[in-house]
Amino acid sequence: MSGNLPKKVQITDITGRDGFQNVKQWIPTEIKTAVLDQLAAAGIRKMEFTSFVSPKAIPQMADAAIVAEHMRTKYPEMELVALTPNLRGTQNAVAAGLKEVSYVISVSEAHNKANINRTHEASLADLEAIAKVSPELFINISLSTVFGCPFVGETPANRVLWLIRECLQRGAGSVTLCDTIGVANPVQVHAVVRAVREKFPDLRIALHLHDTHGMGLANTLAALEEGVDIFETAAAGLGGCPFAPGAAGNTSTEDMVNMLHRMGIATGVNLERLLGAVAIIREKIDAAITGRLASARTYSEFSFYSCKA
Repeated sequence: MSGNLPKKVQITDITGRDGFQNVKQWIPTEIKTAVLDQLAAAGIRKMEFTSFVSPKAIPQMADAAIVAEHMRTKYPEMELVALTPNLRGTQNAVAAGLKEVSYVISVSEAHNKANINRTHEASLADLEAIAKVSPELFINISLSTVFGCPFVGETPANRVLWLIRECLQRGAGSVTLCDTIGVANPVQVHAVVRAVREKFPDLRIALHLHDTHGMGLANTLAALEEGVDIFETAAAGLGGCPFAPGAAGNTSTEDMVNMLHRMGIATGVNLERLLGAVAIIREKIDAAITGRLASARTYSEFSFYSCKA
């Protein structure tokens, strides 16, 4: 194992967006905000908490503006991000007072068409328009299907690099590499992150790792060994793309925090309070809970060996 692991990791919790979007039964707004409030109480300082999309496409996000008002009013110091798929959605996010968006584009054009009904050309044109209309807005690219597509299979690394370059030329400021369907493996994560680092050495990179095949934490370790120190996770392991058949939930925030703390890597998150958010999800939301600590003893009363970064 590399001796150059990060000493601190930023957790961007995406429960409110990716975690909730796949839940079929409507989650009342007050339940959504209760979960988000508990995550904030646990020490989460950056959240992708909703998405500004068509309610016809993703009904669960119909209250995005209301949730945004709650979060902006209650947590003025928090880094608040919403996912947007196009110019109109981004304009709605800006109108709601947000200063950062995560603009989604799939490396696989087949998935881009299924997910947001757009070609690469259309997505890139809107990105350029967004940067011109809202130059003060920070744009992170949520780059989907980096490690594999549910429709065409393998995602060539050269297409990942091509799309990153195109996005940066049009005003993007950072990139999240997403394992949308959870098929990545640690060797692949090493290779992809290294290739991106070599091509774009100054680019801020985050990873978004689904746990469909149970390799979320293993892939996290591979990314840590490549120097990645920003990860997107969801409480209770909620999540899944409505337009990626068979994809399961995210790597759970609580399991990620537990692993990092055991490794001597700081997150600024209180694990016990984080489990309080999981408890609300378990009691109030009809969704599969896949996080291990949701039903396991934490053994927090003991001090275990930790590998110092």
